[in-house]
Amino acid sequence: MASRPSTAPRRRWGSTLAGVLVLCVMLFPLYWMLNTALQPASGLLRVAPVPHSLDLSGFSKAITDQGGHLLTSLVVSLGAVVICLAISAPAAYGLARFGLRGSRTIVFGTLITQMVPGIVIANALYNSYVDLGLVNSYFGLMLADASLGIPFSIVLMRSFMVSIPGEVVEAAQVDGAGALRTFVRVVLPMSRNSLITSGLFAFLFSWSDFMFALTLNTTDDVKPVTLGIYQYIGAHVGDWGSVMAASVLSAVPAAILLVVAQKYIAAGITGGSVK
Repeated sequence: MASRPSTAPRRRWGSTLAGVLVLCVMLFPLYWMLNTALQPASGLLRVAPVPHSLDLSGFSKAITDQGGHLLTSLVVSLGAVVICLAISAPAAYGLARFGLRGSRTIVFGTLITQMVPGIVIANALYNSYVDLGLVNSYFGLMLADASLGIPFSIVLMRSFMVSIPGEVVEAAQVDGAGALRTFVRVVLPMSRNSLITSGLFAFLFSWSDFMFALTLNTTDDVKPVTLGIYQYIGAHVGDWGSVMAASVLSAVPAAILLVVAQKYIAAGITGGSVK
């Protein structure tokens, strides 16, 4: 009796086709944003599906108007990453290695903080920032944006540091290394993937922040690109080409970081799942 032909190739083709369709749906807004940016002379409702000629005047205008805000976002985001890692790495190591009583409760409480609406935190911070003189300051915005990534970073790095063999830490201590030196010279290099992953997500959280930028700044001294685009739309609502060009430019740094660090992200997220 002849055997039935295998259906595995057809299933693979079907899965591939479904994946391509989902990817096209997800990437279409990005394509339309770039398509509109390349046709700044057209109105939003008269944009051709495919640009017939490339017009970069929208990008030129966006760089002129939003270049300073992009630089501000870069400075604030990098500062937020430094603050986030400086706080979350020692906290994660303490929760992973020192056998603190109630450490699981602390981790659970850290996760709960991610569910608090940003507007609640922003309003609560404003009065404190006024008293401390941190309103309209780079450092104040760095601190606020760092708080977005600290809970995630603590949970991620703790799960990774728990998987580090205790013998490695004990060997460093036997060789005469203190707790701080062991942490800096042994634990952090072994936790490189989780550090890069945490830093990347902290950067993305800060780069895309709008609530803190709007609430904690009352002047134009510190204006990230998210706030710049928001006010840009209000001032130039008819010039959608420049608005979309500014949006494309603001997405480029995040896209580059994701592409460059994707292997570290995969290793950092899954590294703590196997002990």
